[in-house]
Amino acid sequence: PKMDAGGFRLGTNLCIALPGLRWLLWLWLVAGCFGAFYFPGMVPVSYCEKRSQTGFCRSLIDVYVHSLYSVESAVTYEYESFDFCQDDLKKTPPETLGQILFGKQITSSPYKFSFKKEETCRKVCVKSYTAQNKDQMNKLAFLKNRIMQNYYHSWVIDNMPMIWCHDMEDGEEYCTLGFPIGCFNIPGDKLKGPCLSELKNYTLYPFNHVDITITYHRESDTNWNFARLVSSTIEPKSYKHSDENDLTCSGPPMEIPEEDTNTLNVIYTYSVKFEESQNAKWTSRWDYILETISDNNSFFLVLALCGLVVIIILKSICQRSTKYNHVSYMHARRQQHFRWRMVQRNIFRPPENGMLLSVFLGQGAQVFIMTFLSLFLAVIAFLTPADLSALMTCAVVLWALLGILGGYVSAKMYKIYCFLLMLFTVPSPYPRFLRIVFTDLLTMNLILWLEESSVAVSFGTLIRTIVLWFGISVPLTFLGIIFGKKVNMKEMPRQNFKRSFFTKPAVNIILGSLLPFACIFIQFSCILSNIWSPYIYYPSNFLFLLFTILLIFCSEVTVMLDHFHLYAEDGDWWWKSFLSSSFTSAYIFIYAIYYFTKLQVTSIETTILYFGYIIIAVLISLLFTGNFFPFCGISLHFFDCFFCFTEAF
Repeated sequence: PKMDAGGFRLGTNLCIALPGLRWLLWLWLVAGCFGAFYFPGMVPVSYCEKRSQTGFCRSLIDVYVHSLYSVESAVTYEYESFDFCQDDLKKTPPETLGQILFGKQITSSPYKFSFKKEETCRKVCVKSYTAQNKDQMNKLAFLKNRIMQNYYHSWVIDNMPMIWCHDMEDGEEYCTLGFPIGCFNIPGDKLKGPCLSELKNYTLYPFNHVDITITYHRESDTNWNFARLVSSTIEPKSYKHSDENDLTCSGPPMEIPEEDTNTLNVIYTYSVKFEESQNAKWTSRWDYILETISDNNSFFLVLALCGLVVIIILKSICQRSTKYNHVSYMHARRQQHFRWRMVQRNIFRPPENGMLLSVFLGQGAQVFIMTFLSLFLAVIAFLTPADLSALMTCAVVLWALLGILGGYVSAKMYKIYCFLLMLFTVPSPYPRFLRIVFTDLLTMNLILWLEESSVAVSFGTLIRTIVLWFGISVPLTFLGIIFGKKVNMKEMPRQNFKRSFFTKPAVNIILGSLLPFACIFIQFSCILSNIWSPYIYYPSNFLFLLFTILLIFCSEVTVMLDHFHLYAEDGDWWWKSFLSSSFTSAYIFIYAIYYFTKLQVTSIETTILYFGYIIIAVLISLLFTGNFFPFCGISLHFFDCFFCFTEAF
C-alpha cells in the first residue's frame, strides 16, 4: 500500500510481496554448485599394503576414540576414565574451541591395523581385578555402573565414525554412531542386538571383543596399489576367554559377578577384515553413512503452508479493493484517507519497553546472521560431518564478530522511537539476558564437574570465552552503536480501538506462532533424537533449505497478522509483530517436556542438565530468526513489518 496526496492507493505485485523467493532460488543454485566441491579442511589418505608403502600411501590404520556417552544420561566421560586398554604412544590432536565446549575429546587407541592384513582374535590387553585391591574394585564398580547406564563407545577411522548396525524386534535394522560397552539384559527390552534372549536376565556382560570390517575402494583402475577407506562397521561381542595364550573367540559370554571374587580377568581382543567395494567412492562415502528421515514430507508441508498464507493475504487485499470499487469514488476516497491517516498517527508511536525491544532486535539479527552463515558453510561442506565441533567453533567466532551488527541494529531501532541515543543506554539490558544464560551454564558446568564429565568446561576455557566476549564482541557492539544515526519522531496522541476476538493480541500470538511450529515440528523431533541418541542424522542441506523457507513463511504470517491489525485501525503493532513468531519458543519448550517424558532418565543430574540446555535453547529461540537445531524466532519478521509499514506510511 502507498499513501499519496489523493488518498489510499492499493497495489498487489507478487514479485514485490515475495522478494525472498528470488533469494531462495539463488541460494539453492549456489549450494548446488558447491555441492560437487568438498573442502573439509583435510585431504584424502591413500592406503597400500606394507610391502608397497611409499611416500604417497601408508599401511598403518589408526583408530581414535571419542568421549563415551549414554542415551540415558547427559554426562559424558573421557576414554581414560574407564579401565580399558590404553595406547602406550598416546596421541591427542590439538583441540578446537568447539571440541572443548562440546566435550569431544579425541585420543589415540591401542587398536592399530595394517591395510589388507586380516587378524582373527588378536589380543589387545588384559585387565585384572582382585578383591584385595581397592583401586581395581573401584574401577570395576565404575565400569559396572556405566554398563547399566548403557554407555557407548565412539570410535573413528580415517576421520570417519565406525558404525554399529543391529536388528530390532520389529525386523528393522538400525545403525548408530557407536557401540555399547556392555550389556545388561532386561526382560522385555526391545533391543535384540548383542543382548540376546538366551542370556541371563539382570546380568552384566562386558563387550571385550569387536569384529571390525573395513571397506575400501581402489583409487583408480590404473594404480591398484593405492586405496581409500569408504566405511567401517563394528560388531561388539562378549567372550569368556579361558587362556590368554590360546584365544579362539568362541564359547559362552563373559559375566561380571555381582559379588566381588578373588580375581577377575578381562581379556580384550579384536578381529579385523577388509572388503573391497566397486561402487562406493571416497568422495561420496558420507552418503553411505548419513541417514535422514522423510524430508520431502516436511518440505512439502512448509510449501503448502506458505502457499496458504500467500493466498490469504492476496485474497484479503483483493476483496477489500473490490469492495471499495463498488462504492462511490469520492466517498471511498474520503473514508480510506481518514482511516489510514488515523493509523498513520500511531504507526511509529514509541512502544512500551522500547529499550528492551531494541536489544531483542539487535541480538536477534546477530543470531540470525550467525545461523545463516554457519548453515551455509555446512551446506557447501566447508564444515564437514567428520568434525561437528567445527560448527560450534564457527558459531562462537561469528557471534563475537557480529557484535557490531547487533549494536548497530539495537541503536538504530532505539533511536527511531526514542528520539535520543545515549551510548550506554542501549546495551544496558544485554546483561539481563546474558546473566540468565551465564548462570545456567555455570550451574550445569558445576554439575558436570562434580560428575567428572568430559563435557565440563575447564576454568581456562571459561576465561578464554569471557575474554572473547569482552574483548571482541562487546567493543564491536559499541562500535555498531556509534554507527547508528539519529531519527526524530513527532509526538502523536494514542488512540484506543475496540478489538474483535481475532485481533486480540493473545489470540494472534498463540495462533500465529502455531503455524511456524507446525513447519519445524518434524525436524525438531529428529534433532532432539540426534542430540540425545546415537542415531545418525546430519541433514545440513535440508536444514538450510528449511531455514530459508521458514524465514519466508514466518515473515508472511507476521505481515498478515499485522495487516489485519492495521485494517482494524490498531496501530500498536511493535510487540505484536515481535511476539507473533517468537511464541514458537513456548511450543518448543512444551514439546521438549513431552519428549523428556519418553526418555529413560532416572538421575536428578541428567534432568537438570536436560532442562538447562532446553532453557538456553528456548531463550535463543526468542531471538532467533529462521530454522536451526531447528528453532524459529522473530526479529527478522519484525523488520519485514517495519520496512513494509515504512514504505506504506
